[in-house]
Parts: sequence; structure tokens; C-alpha cells
Amino acid sequence: MAAATASSPLNLLGFNRKPIFHCKLSSPRCRPTFLMPPGRVPSNSIARTGRTFSNPPSYVLTCLVIPPPPKRQKPKAIIQFIGGAFIGAVPEVTYSYLLEMLAMEGYLVICVPYNVTFDHAEITRRVSERFSSCLDSILGSGLPDLGLSALEVSDLPLYSVGHSNGALLQTLTGSYFSERIPKANVIISYNNRPASEAVPYFKQLGLVVSQMLPVAATFPVNSVVEVASGNAWKLLLDTAETVVPNYDLKAFGSFMTRFTDQLPLIINELAEGISEFKPTPPENLESIRELYNVQSTLLVKFDSDTIDETDQLEETLKPRIETFGGKLEKAVLSGNHITPCLQELRWEVGNVYTPADALGQVLKNVSVNDTRRLATTITNWLDLLSH
Repeated sequence: MAAATASSPLNLLGFNRKPIFHCKLSSPRCRPTFLMPPGRVPSNSIARTGRTFSNPPSYVLTCLVIPPPPKRQKPKAIIQFIGGAFIGAVPEVTYSYLLEMLAMEGYLVICVPYNVTFDHAEITRRVSERFSSCLDSILGSGLPDLGLSALEVSDLPLYSVGHSNGALLQTLTGSYFSERIPKANVIISYNNRPASEAVPYFKQLGLVVSQMLPVAATFPVNSVVEVASGNAWKLLLDTAETVVPNYDLKAFGSFMTRFTDQLPLIINELAEGISEFKPTPPENLESIRELYNVQSTLLVKFDSDTIDETDQLEETLKPRIETFGGKLEKAVLSGNHITPCLQELRWEVGNVYTPADALGQVLKNVSVNDTRRLATTITNWLDLLSH
């Protein structure tokens, strides 16, 4: 593992694999429903928004499912993926390269999109419910397109990978719940800062918003959002099409809509005078210190990440994990807070190879080297758990 330091010795060779999911096939919750939620983009459009997946992703209920390549007969395990605040709502765009790398290594990736609010406990509950509903749906009939039966899927170990705010939600999930929790967590760029530090001047902004609400109430907010996600984005989308040929403008516009759909929730909370996350950061740490119960944990931080709080989490987790004989490791990699979101540049060389083409090829490789290293670190560590 690149630049890894162990918080405690890891010996994963004796870890027994057991079925971790149980689902009555007669239960209505287990009946598969492969429906596209409102505003969702069909899977055949996803591949045209910057990445081409080796096996087309699809939505199962509200979760994005990315299967491993068709040549693999059975996935190694299931990875639940939770992205950062706001960007976690559109993982097929914001994390597409990293997610494809994980799937290419044989993992069945289930991404859980979510909308941001100040209530982290509520978000954690919603993410858990969405994931469970998606998993129950898959367990009801397996994955026919991959030739996997429900029994084969139920036997797969469950791991979780989260980034930034998603990393915080991982730790809270592992502290709030005792059933259907991951066998292992990969916690990337953990951040548990107060709202005043996450977004400065929250209190002042809340006061301004509350004063403006009587005026704002006279305007059709939904129409404004529609215009913002339509006409206002047109210039950006036209530019994207020029830079990246074959960009699916309709799909990308839908993604932008899902970004803006989160704004009313935040605005309403600010207007109500909410200026801090609930639970507070100290309360989150207390829950983790007393209740965290995930057997194996890998902490990942980047050497140029200025808002990372992985070291604080490590200090909190270490004594807790020692109480139940769990495992804790830490990896320090090159990169910054947005490294998991970097995408591979599409640079097509023209008829004449120019210095600009040479620079483009270099940038194409450099832009995702750290992301590739992250994916390799994750998959190598998870692979060890299965031996």
C-alpha cells in the first residue's frame, strides 16, 4: 500500500467470510423494481457524460448500481459508496472515474445519492434506508444481466467507501446501527468541521435569508430553479460540448437540476435560524468513540488536503476499535480533497501532432494518477480481507 502507516497490526488471513444479508424472498420489499426516479438519467446516457463504463450502470430504486466487467462471473464483494456534500447527489458524474476503477477490479458498486441538510443524523438514516431498499430489491431476484442469482449476491461481503461528508456518514452509520453494517469501511478525507468553518458566515447568511423571505415568497421559486437549470446552464453546456464532443447536454442538464434541487432545503433551514450541524461535531465524535462497531477500517488522507480531519478521527477510533479487537489502518497518499472526483481528460490528437497535443497527453495522465493510486489502494486493501 502506497505510503501507508498502520495504527495497529493487521492480520486478516483468519477472518471468516459469512453471508451478511438475509432477505425473505416472499417479502414485498424483496421484489425488484428497476424504475428510474423522476429526473434520473437513463443508463445509456451516463456513458456519454465524460466516461464510458465497461458495463452500463443503472438505477435500482434511488441507488446507482455499477457492475463489474461482463467477463467476470461473480463480483468479489459489494461496495456501498457515499460521496461528499452536494456532489454526492450525482456520483455518476462527480466520481465516475473512481467508481469505474473500483468496478473494473471486480466489485459491485452501489452508490447512494443524498440531498444535503444540516441534520447529519437524518441524512445517515435516509442513506441507510435507501441502501437497504436497493439491496433488498437486488436480493429479491439477483442480477439477471450478470447471471447472478439472489443466493450468490446474498453471499457477497459488504464493504463501504465514503468521501468527505460521505466519510462522516459512514462513521455515523457504523455507530448508529448494529445490523447490515459493512464488514469494512474505507474512510476518505474525513471531515467533521462545524458549519461555521465548513461554510463561513452561516449565522449572518441565515439572518439575511430570513429577512429576504417575505420578498422571495412573491416569486415562483420552482420556476427560477427550472430556468437556472435550463437556460442559465445553456452557455456552460454549449461550452462543454465544444470542449468534449458527444457530451449529452440533456443528461448534463438533468445533473445540474439535481444540484440545484438541494438549495431550497438549505435555504429553508437558514431561514429558520439553523446555523450548526445536528448532531454537533463534538457529539458526532462522542458517538463514534462510544458506539462505532465496524470490524476493519482504512483511513485515507491526502498530503495536500487542508480541510482533512483524518488524524482526529484516528485518535477517536483507535481506543474504540481496540475494545472489540478490530483492525485500523491509515494510508497517506499524494493528492488533495478533490482527488476522488478527478476525471480522465479526453484529448484526441488531430491530423498533425503538435506541442499542444503532447501537453494534452501529459495532462491526461497526470490528472488521474492520484485517483488511480487511490483506487489501487482501496482495492488492494479490500482484496486482503477476502483471504
